[in-house]
Amino acid sequence: MDKVLIVDDDRDLRAVVRDVLRDEGFATIEAGNGLDALKLFRADMPDAVLLDLNMPYMNGIETLQELRKLDRHVPVIMITAFGDIPTAVEAIRNGAYDFTVKPPEFDRLIITLRRAIERRALETAVERMSTEVKLSLEHLLGKSRAMKTVIDQIRQVAHTDFSVILQGETGTGKSVIAGAIHNLSRRADRTLVSVDIGLIPDHLVESELFGYRKGAFTGADRDKTGYLETAHRGTIFIDEMENMSSLVQSKLLSFIEKKKIYPLGGTSPVDVDIRLIGATNRDIRDSVRRKEFREDLFYRIGEFIISLPPLRERVEDIPFFANKFVLEASSELNKQIRGISDDAVDLLLRHSWPGNLRELKNCMRKACLVTEGDIISKDCLKRLLAEECKSTCAGTFDSLKDTVKDFERKIILEALAKTEGNRTKAAEALRISSRTLFDKIKEYGID
Repeated sequence: MDKVLIVDDDRDLRAVVRDVLRDEGFATIEAGNGLDALKLFRADMPDAVLLDLNMPYMNGIETLQELRKLDRHVPVIMITAFGDIPTAVEAIRNGAYDFTVKPPEFDRLIITLRRAIERRALETAVERMSTEVKLSLEHLLGKSRAMKTVIDQIRQVAHTDFSVILQGETGTGKSVIAGAIHNLSRRADRTLVSVDIGLIPDHLVESELFGYRKGAFTGADRDKTGYLETAHRGTIFIDEMENMSSLVQSKLLSFIEKKKIYPLGGTSPVDVDIRLIGATNRDIRDSVRRKEFREDLFYRIGEFIISLPPLRERVEDIPFFANKFVLEASSELNKQIRGISDDAVDLLLRHSWPGNLRELKNCMRKACLVTEGDIISKDCLKRLLAEECKSTCAGTFDSLKDTVKDFERKIILEALAKTEGNRTKAAEALRISSRTLFDKIKEYGID
């Protein structure tokens, strides 16, 4: 039963209003002045307040201001004499819901009260949900100041249909944030399709995104639905989008503009309605400046950009995530590990975490696996981090070697193009022997 606080120094008027409201199913409490009203409000927290403007000790405007400090959502309806209407209007500017003139027109007053209480319930529910969402996102993403900014951005953009670009180093949680945006959107009951462009061979990216029709190419023995069409009415998350070829970028731009896709080998367009979230481990604006990413596509996809800070720039989140990953791993491995020693936490805080959250999670899972007791020690983590460093360094050298090969191949191709395929002239331009050039051509599979 909704409860209404009636505040008026006129006892007879209070009695009349009380009887009418109780007949309409409201519970009531009464006060003869502002000071008593505030005491009752604190004790009973009513759903609405009927408040007289002119009272002893504390007038209606002053009482209204104090009530809103206690509960900014409570609807307050001012009761005023006819000559005080300008003051009542001023009260509305100060947060009152509405006003009624003495003696009240009860049919109208009852309708106003019910609407006011419904609005209060809605505002309270929205605020509660907003708080729950924020707490949920903090549990998912961390509580550091840097991540609070990211969480605010997620909450701002999630309910819209804006295309979003997430940019940040590998392992900073771009796919997790894409999932959070989708789950908070109006498309949450639809499919979230995730595509990692870096894992798809270059020559297959177009057919995987847009699909194809039977007979489109050798081996196409049936129709295939592409990722974009699969995400119809939902969300598509395209990771490593900087790796898309210029052709795929062009087709994606056309799709975004027309909301239609043309599967390979097809003659009829397919209408597709999606929300697009892209991700890159580079600064997308730098990619645009270097002409690696189409500027017109950037402005279409980059309606809202969220930059994710690396873990080393939000070290206050490290203990939180370390313990979270320990709990998850302990459950997975059926072990009873209670936590991490203080000196082990200090070690975690000093580590640079080049692999960000992904590296931290892997480290804590390994620590749970090898720990015999119920606390992860500093020595355990020190050993694991040293092993990780060796592995990372080895991987860096392999990566550098591959990079050199790619660069050599590119330079050789450019030299052959400039000399129209004349290998002797190309070798001279590169200042290497013809034999060395021949070996390189064979090694790199250059036709």
